[in-house]
Amino acid sequence: MLIGAHGLVFTGTFDEAGLRRSIEGTGKAGFDLIEIPLMDAEGFDSALAERMLRDNGLAVTASLGLTPSTDLTSDDPTAVAAGVSTLERCIDHVATMGGDVLCGVIYSAMGKYMAPASERGVANSQAAISELAAYAAERGIRLSLEVVNRYESNVFNTGRGALRYLDGVAGEVSVHLDTYHMNIEESDFFQPVHDVAAAGKLGYVHIGDSHRGYLGTGTVDFATFFRALHDVAYDGPVVFESFSSAVVSAELSNTLGIWRNLWQDSDDLAAHANRYIRDALHAVGTIDLH
Repeated sequence: MLIGAHGLVFTGTFDEAGLRRSIEGTGKAGFDLIEIPLMDAEGFDSALAERMLRDNGLAVTASLGLTPSTDLTSDDPTAVAAGVSTLERCIDHVATMGGDVLCGVIYSAMGKYMAPASERGVANSQAAISELAAYAAERGIRLSLEVVNRYESNVFNTGRGALRYLDGVAGEVSVHLDTYHMNIEESDFFQPVHDVAAAGKLGYVHIGDSHRGYLGTGTVDFATFFRALHDVAYDGPVVFESFSSAVVSAELSNTLGIWRNLWQDSDDLAAHANRYIRDALHAVGTIDLH
């Protein structure tokens, strides 16, 4: 199991300076892996990132949230084609960096929709993800679809909803659970982990508290969640995600509604999260001794 941090814990930009800050900060905090958001897929320098990752001994994954102009659920074939093209470019970036996962809201735009997803829109998305899964598999990459709350997608908002969506998808595509979003949408933190794992689809995990600040200071039931991960013998990436408007870009602050500075010291926040996650996983592991 690799324990990681999201790059936005350290910076809102991923040019050379931003990559250095986030990669070195992730390593210094004690993590094994960094998740790099590919917000600028066109301009991102994945070859530079690969060299920095190698120098710092870190594994890598990447994530993305699509926009209205690249929305795979759109009725406009131009937008769907643009989304596929963007995601192919992101898959290529992951391959260049030596990673093996592209995750996030890569099946629809990330943002508030004013109506439910249409059958046609969902079908458009499923067809595109099936095509992209094949493209990714050829490059040793797998896709993992993040389950987000109702204010960030209208396609699915629970683990069971994600499984229903995947019934219409061909290829090896997994589900990405996030405790921040689970705290809003799920009935508890135990059953969704078991449901998704039983279907053989649990492929990626985000750890974030209810306010996206320091772990353990919000309302997320981490004890139950980590016990569930232990129960199903989950061994994939576990990645800390936290946002503060003091660090992330203004554009992303607006998209995610990050209006408050819940923290300002990225290094302290990250080091705390690394200890918190590793301690929690160690603790639930001792249950086997009882």
